[in-house]
Amino acid sequence: MPLTRSIRNLFFFLAIVAVSGGIYYWQSQGAGQSREKYKTQPVDRGDIVQTISANGTLSPVVLVNVGTQVSGTVKKLHADFNSRVQNGQILAELDPALFEAQLKQDQANAANADASLTLARAKEQRARLLQQKGFISQDGVDQARQQLDSAQAQLKLAQAQLARSRTNLNYSVIRSPISGVVVARSIDVGQTVAASFQTPTLFQIAGDLKQMQIETSVAEADIGDLKIGLPVRFSVDAFVDRQFSGKVKQIRLNPTVQQNVVTYNVVVAVDNPDEVLLPGMTAHVQVTVSRHENVLRLPNAALRFKPAKEEGGDSSAKNGKNRKEKGRGGATVYLLDKGGPKPVRVKTGISDGAYTEVLGEEIKAGDQLVTRELAARKEKEGGFRFRMM
Repeated sequence: MPLTRSIRNLFFFLAIVAVSGGIYYWQSQGAGQSREKYKTQPVDRGDIVQTISANGTLSPVVLVNVGTQVSGTVKKLHADFNSRVQNGQILAELDPALFEAQLKQDQANAANADASLTLARAKEQRARLLQQKGFISQDGVDQARQQLDSAQAQLKLAQAQLARSRTNLNYSVIRSPISGVVVARSIDVGQTVAASFQTPTLFQIAGDLKQMQIETSVAEADIGDLKIGLPVRFSVDAFVDRQFSGKVKQIRLNPTVQQNVVTYNVVVAVDNPDEVLLPGMTAHVQVTVSRHENVLRLPNAALRFKPAKEEGGDSSAKNGKNRKEKGRGGATVYLLDKGGPKPVRVKTGISDGAYTEVLGEEIKAGDQLVTRELAARKEKEGGFRFRMM
């Protein structure tokens, strides 16, 4: 006898329930066990280069500000931006009219003082002769001697003023104190420069652009790893596809403190034979502190991993202890062993930020270290659902 419609629906419902139960059991048993619970990375061998990063500004090794000691109006310019000049070469001239007039006046004063000295000397000699013959007293001789001394002093004063006038006239001609390149000019013809209280800067001359330097700021936490002569690699924004080299030249002892952050100025010597590096460029510096080749290394993410069970009440104490141990050259990593993390103490060396050198033999190349614990499936996650149509 054919089955009724209600019986067929009952069988169909029971079949669906059986299939749903099987799927749920398979997901909770086999599939749950095969699902990855931990993310791992292998221990391998490779090169580790420990570096210190910093930013700095390129500048010439020798940069001289050329000023003027006298005031006046610029009459001529003999150098411009990027001009190559030699030591003693004329850069500019101030209007010498006032200096020449002052020189002539002082020359006249000196001549007058010399004539007065000649007259005073003659009077002093005459007074001595008259005193020897008894015509004048000793007091007359003393007065003549005093006039002679005064005339000599006046002549020296006039000669000093004359020398000052000649010097000021020479200062009206601005000369280069070194051989180099003019990198800045701040005056124009007809401009008046005043040197009353502060010497104005007229030119800036770089000694030699083939020898440059970078002044960088390094934090106090890294300054202990720096030494004179360490190799430096750097790049500039103008040549993003090119790497330049240099060496640590100087570690200046004067610290800079800004918002309780202590930094030290480190000077890097740079060769610039083709003069493509220009003053003022920003340099992104990498100082090579140490380099170890083909060493056993582990990913830094493994050093930061902590199992979820250690993140309870005592996690801060345990993490603090681990950081303390790591600071002494050791750390704890977790080796994936039979599906679970196994803590292993390792001795560490240098680090490049991504990998850390392993010094001991606690682990070997190929070992899988846990770097992250994946989110566990919720036990009461919604199971198979269906909807009767």
